[in-house]
Amino acid sequence: MTTPRATATRRVGSAAAAAQAAAGEPYNILLAVKFAFSYFLQIRPLVKPTKEIYRLSKVTYAWHEFFGQSNRFAVFILWLPVVLIYLMDIQIWYAIFSSMAGAFVGLFAHLGEIRDMKQLRLRFQFFASAMSFNIMPEEQHVNERTFLPNRLRNFWQRLQLRYGFSRSFRKIESNQVEARRFALIWNEIITKFREEDIVSDLEVELLELPPELWNVRVIRWPCFLLCNELSLALGQAKEVQGPDRRLWRKICKNDYRRCAVIEVYDSTKYMLLEIIKERTEEHGIVTQLFREFDESMNLDKFTVEYKMSVLQNVHAKLVALLSLLLKPNKDITKIVNALQTLYDVVIRDFQAEKRSMEQLRNEGLAQSRPTSLLFVDTVVLPDEENATFYKQVRRMHTILTSRDSMVNVPKNLEARRRIAFFSNSLFMNIPRATQVEKMMAFSVLTPYYNEEVLYNKDQLYKENEDGISILYYLKQIYPDEWEFFVERMKREGMSDMKELYSEKQRLRDLRHWVSYRGQTLSRTVRGMMYYYDALKMLTFLDSASEHDLRTGSRELATMGSSRFGSSRREGSAGGSGYYSRASSSHTLSRATSGVSALFKGSEYGTVLMKYTYVVACQIYGQQKAKNDPHAYEILELMKNYEALRVAYVDEKHSAGAEPEYFSVLVKYDQQLQKEVEIYRVKLPGPLKLGEGKPENQNHALIFTRGDAVQTIDMNQDNYFEEALKMRNLLEEFNRHYGIRKPKILGVREHVFTGSVSSLAWFMSAQETSFVTLGQRVLANPLKVRMHYGHPDVFDRLWFLGRGGISKASRVINISEDIFAGFNCTLRGGNVTHHEYIQVGKGRDVGLNQVSMFEAKVASGNGEQTLSRDVYRLGHRLDFFRMLSFFYTTIGFYFNTMMVVLTVYAFVWGRFYLALSGLEEYITKNTSTTNNAALGAVLNQQFVIQLGLFTALPMIIENSLEHGFLNAVWDFLKMQLQFASVFYTFSMGTKTHYYGRTILHGGAKYRATGRGFVVEHKKFAENYRLYARSHFLKAIELGVILVLYASYSSSAGNTFVYILLTLSSWFLVSSWILAPFIFNPSGLDWLKNFNDFEDFLSWIWFQGGISVKSDQSWEKWWEEETDHLRTSGLWGSILEIIIDLRYFFFQYAIVYRLHIANESRSILVYLLSWTCILLAFVALVAVAYFRDRYAAKKHIRYRLVQAVIVGATVTGIVLLIEFTNFQFIDAFTSLLAFLPTGWGIISIALVFKPYLRRSETVWKTIVTVARLYDILFGVIVMTPVAVLSWLPGLQEMQTRILFNEAFSRGLHISQMFTGKKGHGV
Repeated sequence: MTTPRATATRRVGSAAAAAQAAAGEPYNILLAVKFAFSYFLQIRPLVKPTKEIYRLSKVTYAWHEFFGQSNRFAVFILWLPVVLIYLMDIQIWYAIFSSMAGAFVGLFAHLGEIRDMKQLRLRFQFFASAMSFNIMPEEQHVNERTFLPNRLRNFWQRLQLRYGFSRSFRKIESNQVEARRFALIWNEIITKFREEDIVSDLEVELLELPPELWNVRVIRWPCFLLCNELSLALGQAKEVQGPDRRLWRKICKNDYRRCAVIEVYDSTKYMLLEIIKERTEEHGIVTQLFREFDESMNLDKFTVEYKMSVLQNVHAKLVALLSLLLKPNKDITKIVNALQTLYDVVIRDFQAEKRSMEQLRNEGLAQSRPTSLLFVDTVVLPDEENATFYKQVRRMHTILTSRDSMVNVPKNLEARRRIAFFSNSLFMNIPRATQVEKMMAFSVLTPYYNEEVLYNKDQLYKENEDGISILYYLKQIYPDEWEFFVERMKREGMSDMKELYSEKQRLRDLRHWVSYRGQTLSRTVRGMMYYYDALKMLTFLDSASEHDLRTGSRELATMGSSRFGSSRREGSAGGSGYYSRASSSHTLSRATSGVSALFKGSEYGTVLMKYTYVVACQIYGQQKAKNDPHAYEILELMKNYEALRVAYVDEKHSAGAEPEYFSVLVKYDQQLQKEVEIYRVKLPGPLKLGEGKPENQNHALIFTRGDAVQTIDMNQDNYFEEALKMRNLLEEFNRHYGIRKPKILGVREHVFTGSVSSLAWFMSAQETSFVTLGQRVLANPLKVRMHYGHPDVFDRLWFLGRGGISKASRVINISEDIFAGFNCTLRGGNVTHHEYIQVGKGRDVGLNQVSMFEAKVASGNGEQTLSRDVYRLGHRLDFFRMLSFFYTTIGFYFNTMMVVLTVYAFVWGRFYLALSGLEEYITKNTSTTNNAALGAVLNQQFVIQLGLFTALPMIIENSLEHGFLNAVWDFLKMQLQFASVFYTFSMGTKTHYYGRTILHGGAKYRATGRGFVVEHKKFAENYRLYARSHFLKAIELGVILVLYASYSSSAGNTFVYILLTLSSWFLVSSWILAPFIFNPSGLDWLKNFNDFEDFLSWIWFQGGISVKSDQSWEKWWEEETDHLRTSGLWGSILEIIIDLRYFFFQYAIVYRLHIANESRSILVYLLSWTCILLAFVALVAVAYFRDRYAAKKHIRYRLVQAVIVGATVTGIVLLIEFTNFQFIDAFTSLLAFLPTGWGIISIALVFKPYLRRSETVWKTIVTVARLYDILFGVIVMTPVAVLSWLPGLQEMQTRILFNEAFSRGLHISQMFTGKKGHGV
């Protein structure tokens, strides 16, 4: 008998085997391609040259060869880059295959089907049904997993919606409940757009769905869909000959055109009867006239009884009438004249059969007793307060006069993107929603420390040295949003722009506008509270009857155009509280807008049971005690957002006792009008034992409620339209993916900082490809997605019993988020990824910010490599999932490091072959080995490495979502803006910090700031950040390439040399110039001149006890080498071995000096060390006499310096006179001895604890290290100074970094301020 456990075990085993087989198939193809490529293009071409080199005998070396005449090391040098590429090029093939797989998965998921407003227009007629099908709950909830007919029904309905198999708009017209719900949701989305200032007042009228007014018989589509349709219908009416049915059938082929014709007809009828007094003869004439029109259309005789060619004239007269009605100062006489003209055209010209005046009187179409002119004293216009009437007149005028396609409505690109994504997502495979009362309760958790909550006035107007303030910067970057903001302020009563900067409430509005475009807590809270707004609206719609919807639509219509955008952000989330709102009227105020005016009161209680937002403000208690402005702004957020809770750590001190620590949760009580404490939990000790951020998350996790928790970082945002789909997403927890339900739901991210600068665009493109295509492939088909960011939704109860959502051990868990995914996978959890919902995410926008972030991530991956979690996963995953896991986590950074090591191996290998004389000997003594061509082939591999990792996934994902041509054009623009320089520089950052963490450990959190980057970074700051990670390595490679050009036989051919070293020189240039190319005003001559003076001041500053690294070179040098202090034995040994490469320069070059006289003796090298010893003795002597005589007997100290300099000059003169030494050897020998000196210093740092015991020796080392950093600074500054001197490059660089408006403004500002930052 089979037990249930045995059955379950078999199911798990079979499912695991199936998953392994599914994951193995693509890897079988990948590995086959990899091995074929490696064999035919890398290994096979080298076999014959290797044999010829190996068989060479009697090789003549240019130096003393320790290993006799063997060629084995030359073969090793030849094969080393190939072997390194062979070991890591699976990463390349993974990038290719994952891009293709991600594209296919995305295509089948229906991503990118609606890319712009033009495609939205084609699908909008099915949009209402799609929204009703997906957003609104099922009437009867069934088990979708077991009930096959229901699943088939849903599948068929999705096909109907997606491909238009049914004419769903007919159903909408007959189902007014569905139409009204759709209109309420759509209009609320547009209202939120207006509150966010991404659409204008006019665009709101063009985008919104008008309510049921004026007895219009059809769906009143938004104006942007009906544009030009009436003009086309008039053209068809004029051209089509035949009965009514033929014309109407032709018009009805386009439903928007059909609706436009019927709406204009019904609206014209209603409007004319509205402005003409009732019970007047004119009112009866108009009524009779439309009655005849209706009868003719019912009898299909309209084209017979009326002249279709005159419709254009009728159209023109109607437009003239509407124009007069819309003028601010309405002239009744002109309106009467327009009505008379319209009447004359209809009666005299439009009718096919001429009728006499008597016939017209008899039929009620003319005055019975013409005592006065028609329509005189009978026109009564509604008051100006009747905004609804004039709004409908504007709509009619727009439909009648629009000639273009309105593809640029809305103008704002962000608004277009959001509408397109939301529309497209409703045609994707979304779980059916359940009612809000039955949905899974959830919370959102955001860790916060001391970042900006709301920018203050000083921050808005504080100018940098170029006269650029944050406010000016944002006005140039977001010109349309600034225009819409000013328009909204004027509509709300602002009469003068000066009020924005002086009046208290206007200034606060301005602060909000700026803060909502930065990475602030107020932006994150606003976005997350959209869940609250969305759930309130959905709760109302769940319970609203047809009567509620009908009366609600009419009530909203009576509010007129004042509805949109009239509320402020402070109140739109529910600031007045549950008790006050339950009895509030439906009058529109700053506290309510849109659909919230229809709520019955019960919605607030229902939603508060389902949703809570907890912000873990770790030091909020300390901020309150210090009266920190941040605490005041956090309190304001709690006032304005009803569902917001703040958790913090409270530290209590009592006399003579240990301090006590408490986790506290507070909220703002709307009745008591003060902050109140909800919970207080005593902690066993101080909170921050490990890393701060995960500790902050863990202590606040107990205050979350519900079955799920979404972790949101402080640099994220949310959108109202996406919040509507949250209950659909939570239904994913009830679905089975394989044999298990998911425990983490991955959510798509949109990087909203891409428009800030070109650098932010590059970062955004790279990040977008990772959080979309990359995550998609990890989840399906590879099944190795972990937790890479903070929008993911966790099964809260499952994680509470398994260690929480964050690991917080110091250093090892610096990348705390991914360890939650490790923990979930190790404990049998399932992680999925869903792209029908998105949240916003901000990224670093300046190069220094980006580099610090990437340094943190790279160091975190180094710690992951050393962690036991990765070790356990490596043991428990099957082979193919292990490959997937490796190449998508630590393997990416490991292989990035391998790319740089391959460049090093190639360059050092060419250097060895050239300086040893082996390259020249091989070229002369082999017949088939084309060494230069072979090097060029190897060189091309590096080009692939430098560009493919980021370029291909970006192009594929961009093609999928925006079209292939747009993707290619964006890629070309990125290259013109030096994207390859940025990505190459970024590769160096990852390599340095990952490699250093692997060798020595010591990863640490690096705060990036997340602010706007509009100020120039000084040279000293750039040097501190990049000296060891980029500049030093670039100088090393540059020196090698120069020496190779000097001594290589292949370098004699310029073309061959370029082929051999092109990518290497590109890497050197990128690592040196990128910090200045992507630095505002980085190529300004005067700023660079002053920066270098500041750099020298920093270098020579002696320091002190409380001096920071940005003030003193010595303090920075101590911190930069601090990782060696905690390094283990093997790390120290490997560091010494790596540093030994610097001694090779001396060994290779001294035999090339003329004084060596082509000697191959080892004595040449040994004697060259006398120069090093003499230099060391001279430095020690200078240090000794400086300490002894520099203060009191300065003349003696100068005399010692003069003796040393004189001895050096004398020695050089004697060498020139009595040996083969030439003056050029003095400069060549610098390239030999300077690297040796740096190698000695690097090794000395490993033995720092022992060398510090001798004060003289250590001071000498510090002095030499300072001189080396001055030398490195001069080398780095030289090309920057040359570029700064060239005319036009500064303006081009600014244009590359920012948009044209900001670049022009910066140039003008610099002229007006006269570069006041430098005192000029």
